[in-house]
Amino acid sequence: MTTIKAHLVSEKISSNSKEAQELFSSQRFGEKQGEKIFYSLPEALFLVEQKKMNILDFRSKKISQKKLMQKFQRIDKKFNTKYLVFKDLRSKGYIVKTALKFGAEFRVYEKGKKIGKDHAKWILFPVSENHQLTWHDFSAKNRVAHSTKKNLLIAIVDEEGDVSYYEVGWLRP
Repeated sequence: MTTIKAHLVSEKISSNSKEAQELFSSQRFGEKQGEKIFYSLPEALFLVEQKKMNILDFRSKKISQKKLMQKFQRIDKKFNTKYLVFKDLRSKGYIVKTALKFGAEFRVYEKGKKIGKDHAKWILFPVSENHQLTWHDFSAKNRVAHSTKKNLLIAIVDEEGDVSYYEVGWLRP
């Protein structure tokens, strides 16, 4: 497969290339809007790392991976934590999509599930091990998961970049 050429405009990354369409169809990278595929920041960096995408600036000049990381960190202060979780799950074969409309960072589909036909199993909140999560925060996240009929998944990223997952589900007595 030829490398996708995507463009960074403001804080949005998109491509209308044939390669972007093919990768969307086969592996569900990006979100289709009209003829374009739009990518979340973690998706874009993951694809750049995998040598499947080049991101170009407004002059159509390739942006280095290091520069992209710096830009993304300026856009989103929690980018590193989110990216490590995204990369870990995608590398394990899960489909990870944004979940802002659900009030979470990501929604995660079980392996082998089809987006559009199947629903995500988890609502995911990535946090750094240094971040203090109050019971109020935990309860709010759990309510979001419950109201969307998904299980809560909290991903904790430690100082070494390792990720531990904690799933919270509902039991009916």
